[in-house]
Amino acid sequence: MSATGFKAIPSTPGARKAVVIRGGRVVTPTRILERGTVLIREGRIVDVSEGEIGPSDEETVILAEGLTVAPGLIDLHVHGAMGYDTMDATPEAIQAMARFFACHGVTGFLPTTMTAGREETLAAIRNVARCLGPCAGGAEVLGLHLEGPYVNEAQAGAQLVSAIRPAGREEYAAFFQAGPVRLITLAPEVPSNRELIPYALAQGAAVALGHSQASYEEVLEAVALGASQTTHTFNGMPPLHHRQPGIVGAALSCDALRAQLIVDLVHIHPAVVKIAVRAKGPERIILVTDAMRATGLSDGLYELGGQAVTVKQGEARLASGRLAGSTLTLERAVRHVMSAAQVPLEQALQMATIVPARSLGLDEHKGSLEPGKDADIILLDDNLEVVLTMVRGEVVYRRENM
Repeated sequence: MSATGFKAIPSTPGARKAVVIRGGRVVTPTRILERGTVLIREGRIVDVSEGEIGPSDEETVILAEGLTVAPGLIDLHVHGAMGYDTMDATPEAIQAMARFFACHGVTGFLPTTMTAGREETLAAIRNVARCLGPCAGGAEVLGLHLEGPYVNEAQAGAQLVSAIRPAGREEYAAFFQAGPVRLITLAPEVPSNRELIPYALAQGAAVALGHSQASYEEVLEAVALGASQTTHTFNGMPPLHHRQPGIVGAALSCDALRAQLIVDLVHIHPAVVKIAVRAKGPERIILVTDAMRATGLSDGLYELGGQAVTVKQGEARLASGRLAGSTLTLERAVRHVMSAAQVPLEQALQMATIVPARSLGLDEHKGSLEPGKDADIILLDDNLEVVLTMVRGEVVYRRENM
């Protein structure tokens, strides 16, 4: 066994040498192992244990002393980064996004569309289908999140109003046939949109409710049909009213719904983050970024969904002043929710790992450090900055000074 530092870890595709991560604080589903060991073979976790296992010449060792070993983060709602967007519909865009996200601890993500015409949407879906799976040097593409076009123009946000339309079976069937739609956001108050819910479930997709004016009762009807989460809760929906609870009231009170939150402390006030986490519990909160193409770049003029966006001090807004996605990264969301909701690291990580995995039915393979699961692992320093990212047992990112 060669107990060298991070630079000795093989990171080329196809490297199947067993890997041992040892000496770090290992976050497991039940507790934190203060000096734990994770054994990886053939891209999967074989063992997670306290203490150190014996050496073997067939293993490469990652010394994680002073670091936290955690499951890789999963982002279900992300449009772009580094000047690229899902709607660019090019492999280069998805690959660049995947590499950037890996630098920030994301091991799996759903490239997310914007409301657009049929052909533009089909092109984006087909492109994601071509990129499905692990990207070289980056995070794994888990499928696609179809956000729109079946939303409510009264809550369009940054969605292009002129392209919003009711769901038509022939069109959405073509979308599902074109590629791996794993999550779809819709407004359930539109009758034809409700008809899409059981269809989507039958195709293996989860359904989220968002960009919606739905009443509390309409949301519960959608839940009865199979809807299971709310999209960027509090945004793209009317505010909570004590006599008309609406979609926010349903999101907070209905245990069948998981609530996506953009915890950049711009989309949601810290006090509201705390309220949401207390109402839902960490097991029903999904941290998302809703990041757009300016993420990772400087302030300036950008584009989202065919509309001009100005990014100033990291905030992305349309000319109207409406928020237009974010420039958030998911490891920052984890830090923000810890401070805003006053929860420990293991609970904050849960909201960005096992909860999103479970919401897509991927929790048998992803979302936690357990034997048999994919070796999607990150190492974090004391500031919860990402030091190393591993996807299916391959190191895809390591910090330059390590």
